[in-house]
Amino acid sequence: MDKVKKRHIGLKKRHKRIRKKIEGTVERPRISVYRSLKHIHVQIIDDIEGKTLVSLSTKSKEFGVSKVNNIETAKKVGLLLSQKAKEKNITKVIFDRSGYRYHGRIKALADAAREGGLEF
Repeated sequence: MDKVKKRHIGLKKRHKRIRKKIEGTVERPRISVYRSLKHIHVQIIDDIEGKTLVSLSTKSKEFGVSKVNNIETAKKVGLLLSQKAKEKNITKVIFDRSGYRYHGRIKALADAAREGGLEF
């Protein structure tokens, strides 16, 4: 088995282990993060109803940045996410890092969302 396949399998295992413990509710929805090599996708999800309340990506029109794969961009995504969440009266959330290590772009996004007013 090659290195990339092993890494992907490990990521899926970590994500399953995390999702056993984390569930978004109406009072505290879940922030789900997906990180690709170029982009970051973030959703605020109510798992009980199975609905996405807020979604944002570096590909979305309101974001509009040319260079997208760095920490500054992740901070902008976190701030914009917190603004959109405030519009929908969401203040308390649960952070789901989706198996990714809590450093770099994931940490920058979470810290910026906290600065924007979301409580984890």
